[in-house]
Amino acid sequence: MSCSKLFLGDLPAELTYEIIKYFQNDFSTLHSCIFVNRLLCRLVIPLLWENPFSFHTGKYDFIEIYLNHEYKIINNTFNCFLKYLNTFELFISVAKWFDSARNSKFGIRTGVSEQNFERFITMSLFKIFIKNEVNLHTLEIKAAIIYYRELNEILELILQNQNFIHNIGNLKVNYIRGDNDNTIINNHISQIIHLHQNLKKILIYGNFLSLCQLLLSKDYYWSNTLNIIIFYDVDFSVVINLDKVFERLNVLESIHIINCSLNNYFTQQIINLTKPFKLKSLILNEVTQIESLQQLLLKSGKILPSKLDYISLDFTIKESDFRVFLENSQYIFINKLLIKLKSGSDDILNYIKKYIMKEKRVKYLAIKNIKNGELFDLKDEVREFKLHNIIVRRYSDLVIDFDDNDDYIWNIDKL
Repeated sequence: MSCSKLFLGDLPAELTYEIIKYFQNDFSTLHSCIFVNRLLCRLVIPLLWENPFSFHTGKYDFIEIYLNHEYKIINNTFNCFLKYLNTFELFISVAKWFDSARNSKFGIRTGVSEQNFERFITMSLFKIFIKNEVNLHTLEIKAAIIYYRELNEILELILQNQNFIHNIGNLKVNYIRGDNDNTIINNHISQIIHLHQNLKKILIYGNFLSLCQLLLSKDYYWSNTLNIIIFYDVDFSVVINLDKVFERLNVLESIHIINCSLNNYFTQQIINLTKPFKLKSLILNEVTQIESLQQLLLKSGKILPSKLDYISLDFTIKESDFRVFLENSQYIFINKLLIKLKSGSDDILNYIKKYIMKEKRVKYLAIKNIKNGELFDLKDEVREFKLHNIIVRRYSDLVIDFDDNDDYIWNIDKL
């Protein structure tokens, strides 16, 4: 009955729209709704055009609609619907559109620089968005190495049109890298962050001294907006004033550390904090200084939260060190704990039972390379853990294999 009312247009438009929004990421369903009736068509069109570059359907004709000056009125209408823009998805969409259309529509010869033509189209699209003063809900700055030149040109264009920056509701930065070759891009991003004044989430690769300098400058505005920080492959031994940076972040909700290099210097900076260190995820493929991790957890009652979402450790560990590690973290509940023991590790199962199982400090547990296999394969042990409300899973079921997968890294707070 409810479906028939929806398709017949018997429901109020506001209620119908709330139902349709559940399909906003389902291009096929939304496209089908256009042909049902005028009400659904009117409600669905804005959803189809609010984030068109995110639909990977193999059809990219919408780019031609943006570009075609013969349909200028239509262009303006569709531009006003644009709410979400990811620079990487823009680059990919243009490349795929060009790849499918160059032979059938353009007949471009091999002597023409395809890369230059794609870059021209990308810049043309961005100029259209700026000219039509689109009001973006979210702009995500992201790029792979092959698109650094395009990203740099877009960032320069944005800086030349500051009204565009002020019309962005939420800014997400999925790029800060420490490579020397990317200093110009990093500086452009820093300027945009400074002008926007409403950064919510940031993903940081490698060394981020330039970012620290921005945070420590007098004219900073994102101390009251930044909610989520993700560190990936950062060598904290070269990062200075980290404690001062975190002291300035007043609304920070979560910190995620992935495949970074921890050391005593990093730990001491965190210990110096007067505010809680909002760590939610800790994933370390190489734990070379277990004492640094122990020192950090030793201060858990003051600086770390009482609950962590995800900890994954890959290390060689001795019984005595592991016992100290567990004792220092005894006040922390961990939703998912993964341990991968390397060659030379001691048998730690007894300590796992004493400090984790009996204290019911973990919800999901996976241990690999214990007793020549996985904890999951030890059925008697699995049943014993279950009696203490701890679910033992296979390591492969819980592990997050990033392998430079930006989507997984960027969404670590949602996994």
